[in-house]
Amino acid sequence: MNIDQPLTLLGGISPKEFMSRYWQRQPLVIRQAIPSYQPNLRPADIRELVKREEVESRLISQENGTWNMEKGPFAKLPSARQPGWTVLAQSVDLHDDGMAALMRQFRFISDARLDDVMISVATKGGGVGPHFDSYDVFLLQGHGKRRWRISQQSDLDLVPGLPCKILQRFEPEQEFVLEPGDMLYLPPHVAHDGIAETHNCMTISIGFRAPTQGALAYGMLHAMSDQLMANLGNDDGLYARPVIPGPNMEETYKDPGTAATATPARLPTRLLDATIEATRRLPMDRRQAARFLGQWLTELPDNAYFIPGDDVLPDHEPFPAVGRFVLDRCTRMMYRGKELYINGEVAPVKASRRMRTLADERELICSPELLEELKKKEEATLREWVAEGWVHYLEN
Repeated sequence: MNIDQPLTLLGGISPKEFMSRYWQRQPLVIRQAIPSYQPNLRPADIRELVKREEVESRLISQENGTWNMEKGPFAKLPSARQPGWTVLAQSVDLHDDGMAALMRQFRFISDARLDDVMISVATKGGGVGPHFDSYDVFLLQGHGKRRWRISQQSDLDLVPGLPCKILQRFEPEQEFVLEPGDMLYLPPHVAHDGIAETHNCMTISIGFRAPTQGALAYGMLHAMSDQLMANLGNDDGLYARPVIPGPNMEETYKDPGTAATATPARLPTRLLDATIEATRRLPMDRRQAARFLGQWLTELPDNAYFIPGDDVLPDHEPFPAVGRFVLDRCTRMMYRGKELYINGEVAPVKASRRMRTLADERELICSPELLEELKKKEEATLREWVAEGWVHYLEN
């Protein structure tokens, strides 16, 4: 993607300008971000989707001033003529190619931040209440009209005891009505409230990851513990990850000269100091952090699924003029340096120019010349991924 090229999706500004002026800074209303937009999924499709076990969904309604929330799947939804309710389907990009393609239009932002597509369908008056998110979101109107009120207020206290997060005090500063194709970008912690102005109001939310410092620290420590077990020679298959050379952690604790104690239940100071020192010696470096992030950020949610494919990658001869390797809509692939990560694993091949192209473009042109250029291990890996359904080979 040319990040200097103005995009209709961003209201005629370039991704570079958007990221410098608006990203995590200020809201932006974009009229006709997708002109004459007609999404491939309709409200009726979402109402069917939330009946499925593998689709994470919620139903939110308000009755007599009380907010209610139920979790799906839903065998039956309220009548489409009954006002004031909203059903939400999470991670629709995992279940529909069209929504996966829509999400990829936002890849001027790193895949490490891009999370999922959530779709809400509401009857007139429906909404989820005034709230805020801790992550960036693009709100694209798909069907009907929705009135948005937003505020950059500092008071973000929530009403206690509710099943959903509702602001105690919401003081709207701006108001917009979005029609199909219009889009609203909101940075984190901007208070907002969207109310459906019509029945069959469908809003598509493109959301982004925003891990907490605690989540990053916990994940890194967990990855380090896995690596430590690998370095200690654990060969039971539980930690089947490539070993990064680290310090010698098999040295046993010694405490010569320790005095006799009359308080045997007291935790020894020297053992505490040795524990802290051992923690300091753990291999906490950039390579270890990159491996943790690469595996964590490409890890698949439980409701991602693949259809195993036949190994249809043709032999070198005869070979069609041009074909394509295409990543499945659920596949997550990233790289850093020479390491390549895919679906929560460190790939068995290096992040060569060819593999980086596949990760960045989500497809790789396959020609007789490419097959000649591929290393045997790369070709074998691609054949394996095709067989698993992670990658598809398409003839042009």
